[in-house]
Parts: sequence; C-alpha cells; structure tokens
Amino acid sequence: MAGNTGTYLIRGASILGGEPADLLIRDGVIAETGTGLSAEGAIVIDGAGLVALPGMVDVHTHLREPGREDAETVETGTRAAALGGYTAVHAMANSTPVADTAGVVEQVYTLGQKAGWVDVRPVGAVTVGLAGEQLAELGAMADSRARVRMFSDDGICVHDPVLMRRALEYVKAFDGVVAQHAQEPRLTAGAQMNEGEVSAVLGLAGWPAVAEESIIARDVLLAQHVRSRLHVCHVSTAGSVEIIRWAKERGINVTAEVTPHHLLLTDDLVRSYDPVYKVNPPLRTDADVQALRAGLADGTIDVVGTDHAPHPSEHKECEWARAAMGMTGLETALSVVQHTMIETGLFTWADFARVTSAAAAKIGRLEDQGRPLEAGEPANVILVDPAARWTVEPSRMATMGRNSPFKGMELPGKVVATFFKGHPTVLDGALNTPYPHAASVGAA
Repeated sequence: MAGNTGTYLIRGASILGGEPADLLIRDGVIAETGTGLSAEGAIVIDGAGLVALPGMVDVHTHLREPGREDAETVETGTRAAALGGYTAVHAMANSTPVADTAGVVEQVYTLGQKAGWVDVRPVGAVTVGLAGEQLAELGAMADSRARVRMFSDDGICVHDPVLMRRALEYVKAFDGVVAQHAQEPRLTAGAQMNEGEVSAVLGLAGWPAVAEESIIARDVLLAQHVRSRLHVCHVSTAGSVEIIRWAKERGINVTAEVTPHHLLLTDDLVRSYDPVYKVNPPLRTDADVQALRAGLADGTIDVVGTDHAPHPSEHKECEWARAAMGMTGLETALSVVQHTMIETGLFTWADFARVTSAAAAKIGRLEDQGRPLEAGEPANVILVDPAARWTVEPSRMATMGRNSPFKGMELPGKVVATFFKGHPTVLDGALNTPYPHAASVGAA
C-alpha cells in the first residue's frame, strides 16, 4: 500500500456497511464499482472487513491560523482531519485577525490548498471583529476565491436581533447560511458549567439551558420571517432539540449540529475540576445526551460537527475558572459516533455517512464532497475498520492540542485509509502524503 500511480483498486470493502464490493479509483474519481474488478498497474488494497464511506465533512473546525499558531496551524489541523477520516473542513472565523474580510478568508483558503490534506473552506465572520456591532464584508467574502457560503461569529453569539435579521437577509443573495452560536450573553455572564444539580454542589456559576434555547427560538422565527437559511451550532440541550423539531415541522429552513462530546459526556465529569471538560456550550445532563442522540437519529439534528478547539497546554493546565473553553475532536469523532450511535443500534453506517458527510456538504454547499460511492463521482473516500479498538492518547495525535476529553478511553473504529481527490492521504492508519498538487499552489 505504498506509492502513487493515481490508480487504486479497493477489493471487497463493505459499501456503507452493506454488501462487499470493489472500488476502482483512477484520476481522482471513482471509475468503476462492482465485483471481480481488475485494472492493470493499479495498487490493490484489501478491503475485507473494512467499511467504505464518503470522506467526512466537518462544518465546525477551529484551525487557529492566522495568529494563534501556538495552538494549531492549518497544516497540523488538516493532518489531524485526514487521520480522522475527513476530506473537508470548515475553518471558523475566530482567528487573529478575525476572518471578516476577503483577504483573510483567502489567506486561510490558500493555506489549506498548500497543505493538501483536506479541502479547507473558510467560514466568514458575521460581524466585524466578532464585535456584534456591524456586518462584516459578507458579499466580498462570498465573491472571493474562497467562495465563502457559511458565516458565523462562533464563540460569540450574534445577540442583536436586528443585526441577526440583516445577516440572514444578506446571505440570501448568494445562497449562504448564518451559523449561530446560540448563547444569550446576559444569561451566561460568569458561567462556568451547566446549571443544575452538579453546579449547585460544586458551587460553580451555572449556565442555564434557556440561554441556548431562547436564542434558537428567536432565530428560527427570524429565519422564517426573512425566508433564509439558519444553521445552529453545537446544540446541547433537550429543549433545543424540541425547538428545532418544531421549526422543521413548520418548514423553516434550519439545520443543526451536535458535537461528539455532547453525545457522550455529561456534566458529572466536572466534579473532577479537570479543565479538559470545560467547553462552550457546557457538558449537560444524561437526559440531554439521550435527547441529542434521539434527535440525531430521527433527523432533527442534521450533522455531527466536531467543534475541534485546540489550546496550548498552559491554557488548560490551570485552575478551572481561568481555563480556556474547548476540546479537540477531529481524530476521535468517528469513533465516538460509532460508539454512541452505531453500537447502540440508533444508526447504520449509511446513517453515519449522512450526518458526517452528505448533509454537511449540503449545508456548506460543497459540490464535490459528500457524494455517493458510485462511478463518476469524486474519489473522496475513507476505509474504516469497525472492529478495531484503540485507547486515546493525545500526545500521539497530529493536532497540536492535547486537550482531548477522551484521554485514556477505549473507543471503537479506526480510519485505515483516506482518499482525498483520489489521492491517499492516509494509508494503513498513518499519514501518507498530501494531495500531490498542493506544493504548486501559489499565493495569488
């Protein structure tokens, strides 16, 4: 499984968890599918026991560059993404400087092309400097080489309803979407964790569920009023699921994501006072976890977004109140979703492909991602060993962040190979080489 001829024959992999078949990849596309395939000069990969899936698409990644290269770079973050089975990521705007102009989003886009591990699609800020006072250059970012279609002040809520309405109206011109970090700031001032029984026992300021739910309720009504697209970032409460379900039943154009950590972890972990469990929105209760799983299973929640948020160790290895919020997630997402959704019987692998690839690509308007594994389609493909078990050790990960909440946990499933545009960026579970044309990408 070494080398790069541009032609690869995957034999006997289970397509979306179904019947085994062969996949012939040539010149960046799936040339043929079937059984008993052959191709002269092709590199043959034994897919027996493996599941073939479309490359995963993350709608919510923090790559930190430019400005916070001490936490992550586009290079290291996209290496982590490839190892996690991703072929595309959406890079959030809260860099330094903020990605609120055509110049900054083009810089991030070019860095992604040069790296060559995955397709990097910048997310543009909704407001200048994430300050929530003035709309950013939405049209200029949409018209740039980066072709931005998703806009978000993630990390900060667009709390002004007039500004949020204007943003929703503006993005309609180019079929864009506003991705909202739903958090009423006045209800969460000084909040440290989920408001509930555990926060009362620990004496930490609580973060009420209604702070999230009230913004979602407002925004789905605004989206209905202006007939625009709304995406809700990292849904974390049972009440939020119910509001989104209500909105969808009425035909409101809203989509939503859930993170892997909100599908598995609860606020009971905060009893340890380990800042690795400090995240925005906070870990909630087991009842919320079960509601999120059910919402993902029934389609109320559309996608899994990692909210991959690496931090330097000094920003996490400190007292709880001073610690940064956020967790890494690109290299563990597949395993956590397999554990919480497939092994519980809530999902098939076809469902997995829908929420981690096809639906995410549709939200971000990525035409070459999330496609069926059929002849003529772009060869963004991953091979997964569902029987593999591995123990999470952050120091061995490609991301610069060591703030994984899953450290020491045994998880199922492992990415064996990742094909990006027909090129194997990952083989035998290890990084291979980036997309071969990456080095020739210029800055212009």
